[in-house]
Parts: sequence; structure tokens; C-alpha cells
Amino acid sequence: MEHRIFPTPIARVVSPDPYPRRHFTDPVEAVGALKELYGRNTNFLRQSFLELAEGKQGNVRYRAFYPEVGITTTTYAQIDTRVSYGHVPAPGQYTTTVTRPDLFESYLIDQLGLLIRNHGVPVTVSESSTPIPLHFAFGEDVYVEGSIADRIKRPLRDVFDVPDLNSTDDHIANGTFEPVPGDPLPLAPFTAQRIDYSLHRLSHYTATRPKHFQNFVLFTNYQFYIDEFCVYARELMAQGGRGYSAFIEPGNVVTPAGEVAPQEGSTPSRMPQMPAYHLVKPGHGGITMVNIGVGPSNAKTITDHIAVLRPHAWLMLGHCAGLRNTQALGDYVLAHAYVREDHVLDDDLPVWVPIPALAEVQVALEGAVAEVTGLAGYDLKRVMRTGTVATIDNRNWELRDQRGPVQRLSQSRAIALDMESATIAANGFRFRVPYGTLLCVSDKPLHGELKLPGMATEFYKRQVAQHLTIGIRAVEKLAEMPLERLHSRKLRSFSETAFQ
Repeated sequence: MEHRIFPTPIARVVSPDPYPRRHFTDPVEAVGALKELYGRNTNFLRQSFLELAEGKQGNVRYRAFYPEVGITTTTYAQIDTRVSYGHVPAPGQYTTTVTRPDLFESYLIDQLGLLIRNHGVPVTVSESSTPIPLHFAFGEDVYVEGSIADRIKRPLRDVFDVPDLNSTDDHIANGTFEPVPGDPLPLAPFTAQRIDYSLHRLSHYTATRPKHFQNFVLFTNYQFYIDEFCVYARELMAQGGRGYSAFIEPGNVVTPAGEVAPQEGSTPSRMPQMPAYHLVKPGHGGITMVNIGVGPSNAKTITDHIAVLRPHAWLMLGHCAGLRNTQALGDYVLAHAYVREDHVLDDDLPVWVPIPALAEVQVALEGAVAEVTGLAGYDLKRVMRTGTVATIDNRNWELRDQRGPVQRLSQSRAIALDMESATIAANGFRFRVPYGTLLCVSDKPLHGELKLPGMATEFYKRQVAQHLTIGIRAVEKLAEMPLERLHSRKLRSFSETAFQ
């Protein structure tokens, strides 16, 4: 393959040959072109790195660019107004950079197909002006020995492009993006480099590859839930899967349906910060469960990164402090509002922004509680309350002067307190990912009602299993819904990107 060479005062810039702009009315063909272009350009960077490590030196800089997909329309789309995505808001030119089209293949086909159908114009595939950082050109399974990099005499940033954190941000998703007059408008909520950044962080935090993540995600703040999920998943695999094709654990340990033991992968010597477990279905239609640990920082971090995978829903299942005399240990709390005192999202989503309950998610969670407990209607109130959940960033708030916190909790009508739920819901709202919260009351600190050691053991054995079963059933109910209904219009602002 011939390469372009650009002379500069410092170094020659060598790039792959220009890629001609191509137009498509078939989304499958368009995504095929994106895969071809992305593969060619990342392969160029990898090969250049290896050649440099083998002794090829010189005053050369290697550069390749992300693919770009776009649409230009001069008319407004005639659309089904019940659907919140799949069309641009006004005539104009819209583009987005693309990474990992292999990972996002079905997503891209769906989104581009909607655009072509709704606007009646082709989409365009071309090279963008955004360089691919060398770090993001290496695949998930590639391990670069330190000795290879040591053989390169020049700093890598002088030879290859590196991640540019100045332009890797969430302005589009946050609704604060300000377009430059004459430039195309954004077609998707995340740019390619922002997605690549998160894909690499996901592997680090969860010890599983991004490709294993499913479209329905359960978050928990207790290892007990993960233990129960693993027991459930392994039993499913031993029974043939019942619609699930594999169970994947940290270290990319894979147990296929029909097997009783893992067939590939290796358990890490140390567990990652937020281990992830995946019950896999075709088309990423299964369930991912992540132990986020305790605190809003972890809750924000993991949802910042999972959001780029564009899941269909995420739910919080965990323990909370019950704030009412009428609650008992083991009761459930279905959040319909949140008090946000977690502070980690204040700069991205101001606290005055309401976080609405999503009817589809609420109905699925309440229905799952009714099915699993055997209670219905008015009797359901015996074990579940719907109300406001307060999320704070101080785990030991009880040790401070309680008059201020207790007064605020009372004025907000809060019925439960935790450290993660509002963060997960707020980031779902921010990133247009349907969200919900179902908590279990594990103590009542305002009333001095705490679990004794023996009580705690029995409580976890009994309640965690039921709670997890409810969460799994709720996810299955959500998966049965049409996606157009699940991705609520409540999550869309005045002028939205076309991609879901």
C-alpha cells in the first residue's frame, strides 16, 4: 500500500492513501465500509509501531484518521413522533467519528438504517480529520511488551498521535456543545476518541472485554448479590442456558451453555475495582451485573464508561437505610425521585435538573416484585414503598450533627438513603440510558434498628436471593418491550443527536 508523505519543518508525516468519500443507501454496506477503513488505518499504525521498534528510525511522524459517517438533508423528516431517535432535528449537515465498527456493528446498522429511511437520503462514509491515537489502535487482546517500546529511541508522542484529553469530553451529551458556524453538527452523543477512552477504562475497571457487555445492566453495592448471580448463572449454563449462550466472569472466563466449568479465560490474581459478570444472549440481549462497591465516585465512573456502549437500560439493586418507622428490614424501596447530595455530577448535571421516573421501568420493577413475592395491588404495600431516595457522599453522616441532614431528609419526603442510586439515575438521564432503582432496607439508623451478626447472615441469605430474582425478572420484562418505547422521550432535549 502506498502512503502519503507530508513534509513539515519537524518531521515527515506519513499516512495511508486518501480514502474516497462514498455514499450508501444500504446501512449494511455503509458499516462494511466503516469496518474496512477503520481496519486499514489501525493496521497502518500497528505496523508502523512494530517497524519502528525493529530499528526503522528517521524524522517521520505516522498518522491515520478515524472514519466518519454523515448525512446531509435539506428537508425535515416525516417521522413517527412517538420515537425519540433516528432522525436529525432540522435540515443541515451532521457527522460523527466512528471507532470499533466491529463492536458497534448492529448498533450502527440500526441507527444508519433509521436515518436513511426517515430522511430518504444516503449516508456518507469518509475519513475524518481526527487522528487515531496509537494507544487506541491496538485491539483488546494485544499486549505490548515494555521492551518493544524501549527500543524506540524517540518519545512516542513525537512519532504517533496520543489521546488528546482536551478534546475528549461530554459536551454533546451534556447539552453544552457549541457548534462552530459552518461546521457539521453532531450525529451521535459521543465522538470516537471519547468512546475509545471508555472502552479502555472498562477493561481496566471490570477485567472483562467491552464486547462482553450486555444491553441490560444491573449495578449493586454488595458482593452478596454477585455471589448469588454467579450461582444462578452457573446453574443456567449447566441446564443448557435457557436462551443464554454463555456466562463470562472477570478475566474473560467463559462458561458456555451446556457446560459446568469454564472453557476459556483465566481468573485474575487480583480482582479489579468493579468486577463485571455477563449472562450473554445473542445480539447483546443478556444481562451484565457490576459490583460498583460503595460510593458515588465509583457509580459515576462506571456509568460514564458503560454509557458509550449505548445499553437499553440500567438498574440499581442494593441496600439502603430505611428512614420511616413503618418500614421493616427486608422491605423494598422503588425510587420515583431522588435527592442528590452525591456532588460528583454537579459540574455535568446541575442539581436543579429533575430526574424523572420512567414509567416503563417503574412498571417493570413493580410487576417483578409482585410476581416474585406473590403479592399484588394494595397488599404489595406490605413489602414495598415507592418514594424519594436520597443519595449522599458521606457514609458516616450519622456521626455528625444530625439536625441538618435529618431536616432535609424529612422535608424531601425521603424514605431511603444510600450512596449510589441518585448518581446512577442522574447519569442515566444525562446519557439517555433508561434507569431505575429498587433497594432493600438493610438497617434503620434513625431508629436504632441495626442487624445483629446472626440476623445479618440470615437476612442476606434470604433477602439477597429474592431481590436479585426480582431484578432479573424486571430486566426480562424490559427486554420484551419495543426499543422505541423503552428509550423514552423524557430523556431527550430540545435539539438531540440522531443516534440513540
